[in-house]
Amino acid sequence: MPFSVLKLLSAEAFRSGEEISDALGLSRASVHNLVERARRLGVEIHAVRGRGYRLAVPYSWLDQDALAAAARHGFEVALQGDVDSTNSRLLALAQQGQAHKSVLAAEWQSGGRGRRGRHWQASLGGGLTFSLLWRFNRPLTALSGLSLAIGVGLAQALRGLGLAGVGVKWPNDILVDGAKLAGILIETHGDMLGAATAVIGIGLNVRPQTVQADYAATSVEEVLGRPVDRNALLLALLHELDTVLKTFDGQGFAPFRDEWQALHVWQGRPVRVLAGPAPALEGTAVGVDEAGVLLLATADGVRAIHSGEVSVRAGGGR
Repeated sequence: MPFSVLKLLSAEAFRSGEEISDALGLSRASVHNLVERARRLGVEIHAVRGRGYRLAVPYSWLDQDALAAAARHGFEVALQGDVDSTNSRLLALAQQGQAHKSVLAAEWQSGGRGRRGRHWQASLGGGLTFSLLWRFNRPLTALSGLSLAIGVGLAQALRGLGLAGVGVKWPNDILVDGAKLAGILIETHGDMLGAATAVIGIGLNVRPQTVQADYAATSVEEVLGRPVDRNALLLALLHELDTVLKTFDGQGFAPFRDEWQALHVWQGRPVRVLAGPAPALEGTAVGVDEAGVLLLATADGVRAIHSGEVSVRAGGGR
């Protein structure tokens, strides 16, 4: 991956290929190839013959020293340049005894995943992708509503940074004005009655994405109208998640229910629930119960939805 070259570049001044070659002990051809690879991954780089290379805009690369502050809250953050999936990697480490509150953040995921096996990918340097290992004192059977509680924590942290209009969509998305800002993927292991371990994966769009998606998307910098430091952003999210997860471990989802409903973008609106090959179920989203189960008012009464994909019903609710 081209991180070694990218971290030598700035948006303020050109740096010659010769300087970069000497600094990294690479051939000029290797430097050129790494620059081209970075461009294919969405990084805009200006190249001028006789002057060298320059980033088109400033980039905030993850920095181990800057993230050392996470240790104040008991987190141990490890950085990777290139991984298949932070969740897959951390889940494997969890099964080998990796410590509680370990965090793995990556500049680039080649196999990032969302719910239901969907592929999730952000442009290089344009997203914040990390996974958090949390060892609960409660069993797997008592983790219902965890993704919703985490959604509340993310929304609180982002609003605290000045993002107006942040909302949640059942069961695991963060939206702003109907466009997706972040997603949550939780994977667990442990037996049904013993203490559970969860790997909580979060993908957040930080700057406008160059990667094509089949849904409307937005980013932190688009909403704020200014650049942000991804290290500071990660620290803010971890600080809020620490509080949320401690509360959830002791009390479950119930303490977050009212706030989640206040943040829910489809609250009181017509929705269509899609769940596999079954016919779509239509009704009005009236909230969630204390386990995070979606409650849908239908013509046949209130239905409890334990899983599914929620979408706005065509022609209604707007």
